[in-house]
Amino acid sequence: MKTKLLATLIASALLVGCNSNDAEQTPEQVKFASFNVSFAHDGGATADYDQSYDQWVQYMSYTLDQQNEFIAEWKENNNEGVNNGYPNENIAERIIQIRNIAAIIQKNRPDVLLLTEFNNDGTGSDYAALQGFQKNYLSVPQSLNSVDGGDLLEPIHYPFVQNYATNTGLHSEMDLNNDGKIEPSNPDDAMGFGFYHGHYAFALMSKYEIDTANTRTFQHFKRKDLPGAVNPEINVCDGSKEIPEGMACGDTWFSADEWNVIPMSSKNHVDAPIIIPNKDGNKVIHALLAHPTPMGFNTVSDNNKHRNSDENRFWHEYIKGGETIYDDAGTQGGFTGESFVIMGDLNADAEFGDATDARFDGVYELMNDSRVHQAVAHVGHEFTPESTGAVAENNDKGHPYPEARTAVFGSRVDYAVPSADLEVLNTGVYWQAENEEGRLLFNDSRIGKYGNSKEVSSDHRFVWSTVKVN
Repeated sequence: MKTKLLATLIASALLVGCNSNDAEQTPEQVKFASFNVSFAHDGGATADYDQSYDQWVQYMSYTLDQQNEFIAEWKENNNEGVNNGYPNENIAERIIQIRNIAAIIQKNRPDVLLLTEFNNDGTGSDYAALQGFQKNYLSVPQSLNSVDGGDLLEPIHYPFVQNYATNTGLHSEMDLNNDGKIEPSNPDDAMGFGFYHGHYAFALMSKYEIDTANTRTFQHFKRKDLPGAVNPEINVCDGSKEIPEGMACGDTWFSADEWNVIPMSSKNHVDAPIIIPNKDGNKVIHALLAHPTPMGFNTVSDNNKHRNSDENRFWHEYIKGGETIYDDAGTQGGFTGESFVIMGDLNADAEFGDATDARFDGVYELMNDSRVHQAVAHVGHEFTPESTGAVAENNDKGHPYPEARTAVFGSRVDYAVPSADLEVLNTGVYWQAENEEGRLLFNDSRIGKYGNSKEVSSDHRFVWSTVKVN
């Protein structure tokens, strides 16, 4: 794992003159948060696959004056929610999305923040987008009323930031989707789904030091080496979907050669120790970061369901000290720390949907581990993260605990769950209902085609747990 000392120094240099936003010297509590910011998606005039990391660097590099010019032009061309398709519409709406994400972060003020779907260069070595996000958005007061302005929020600063390498868009040089072709540009032939290397990556921002020297990454841990991992079989044999040429019902989806090399993680799995000053010196809480592949989008096998389950079950093996675990540096063995917070868009609901099927219940296994704080891990408990916006949202899928949902598609998939040894003070999901302050950060009929979801900010919600540290 490369230490990003230079990037940290550059990020720190942006913070001259920081005030009350800085981390307390010996804090009483620390707020851990996970937020899928949907920066990997466009939602506007162009599709995701037309984007590149360089485009996101450009969006993040726009100064406040440049942003205001784009938005003023957008307002001039917006007629009751209908734009006339002028050339800079897409840029303006991306700026609005990024500003709204920054506003949500400023409103909720996490101390340690995981940003999933924050694109990078694939290797995690370029910090231009992350630095631009800090300098031009998080360090600038944002409005709780989105494009309407007013009610400005206090800037927030993170002196410690980390990008991580990712498998998304990393060409496998294999025909992983079994269409008879090996295509570098096909996201289904990548080690993790992505239209370019670095698509759907994630980043960590913290007010407290990230112990990069002792960070463990698991980008290259092989799927076959996870106990109980299954090479999926073709099981849709009723003719509703086309079985690839040369394959038959019951065949394993991956060849033996493919199964021997494909990674378990669709992005990366990261154990990032956070060093928090306390009255006894330092308290270390390990941020366990991941963004498993979605369970959907399967063809004639249940590959994505199995992979999602494996990616979530990996943390279960890890926190119980699994001896078969090895990291990218070659160190063998599982978790040896004391405290952790499981953070990420896990793309699975432990109480509802496909993850309740015993074949795909990796997230259920993880959340039922006694080492995990059960009052946060499960719905219907004292510290279940909930929101008023989720209660008010349409529950057409019939979720038994609608107040605990964290995504517009109707599931609880985003988590910031502490270990059982930590004292939890509060949790929540930031999702404002109609007529509540901040609603325009989620729904605004003037923006994009639908005025919600990724067009306005994200299709996921900001989720947090605050724990006592002193």
